[in-house]
Amino acid sequence: MGSGIAQVTSLGGSDVTLIDTDEGALDRALAAIRSSLDRFVAKEKTTPEAADAALARIAVSTDLKAAAGADIAVEAVFERLPVKQEVFRQLSAIVAPETVLATNTSAIPITEIAAAATHPERVVGTHFFSPVPMMKLCELVRGLHTSDEALATARSFAEAAGKTCVVVNRDVAGFATTRLICALVNEAARLVEDGVISAEDLDTACRLGFGHPMGPLATADLTGIDVITHATENIYEDTADPQFFPPALLRRMVASGAIGRKSGKGFYDYAELSTGLWISAGSMWRGRVPAPARRRWSR
Repeated sequence: MGSGIAQVTSLGGSDVTLIDTDEGALDRALAAIRSSLDRFVAKEKTTPEAADAALARIAVSTDLKAAAGADIAVEAVFERLPVKQEVFRQLSAIVAPETVLATNTSAIPITEIAAAATHPERVVGTHFFSPVPMMKLCELVRGLHTSDEALATARSFAEAAGKTCVVVNRDVAGFATTRLICALVNEAARLVEDGVISAEDLDTACRLGFGHPMGPLATADLTGIDVITHATENIYEDTADPQFFPPALLRRMVASGAIGRKSGKGFYDYAELSTGLWISAGSMWRGRVPAPARRRWSR
């Protein structure tokens, strides 16, 4: 997510510093951005000159102090509240008081993250969607104290990166989009777990019956079964709503390591998938799910 946000921000014309504690992760991020931009050039979605300029606008650092002087700092670390709070605690001591602090969380309440920051009114949710270079939506989320100015800055930032924004005015766990997908994935998993329908047929029903570009279980595989399960747990902990308690099937899949595309197996088998993990918009967002006989994604 971090590399994707860096890519679209730099393509939008802004200077970016990509920060990670692991130098190897930064090397991989730059390689991923370079590869993604090459594909954009090959598909004539951008020019070689624009791609080179975007790469030149991206700096990297293993020191969080490199965020000093930023107009907006976007956090995209692991989806655990204590981890995010520590990042915001440290950022608060580094950046200027007027710097907007944005979190890319998909489910954790913004107010809880902002509690670790000084000036919580400048904390806002900027929930980008994966893969960031392809997906057009950014869900902006107000915390309890988020100011109009911080929200406006976050909107300008996301729109400059080519995104269309929606605003969630009430800071509930899962916001709007994650609550919807978690509820759908949970019910889909229960139907498969109970033997009511196969994963393939359920996804086909959602694509052809409801017009979804992807079925919910293929979406869960792409997002990561572990990510979906953690998000669902966060919502359940906040709401105690039983519809958000992760089904046993999801919990077993996480425990076994069958967490989707990144592990090679989830609701579908990706053993034959080639090493490149990027899916083009043409194959993914038009709903070409794996055929049951071979279960292979087109690239």
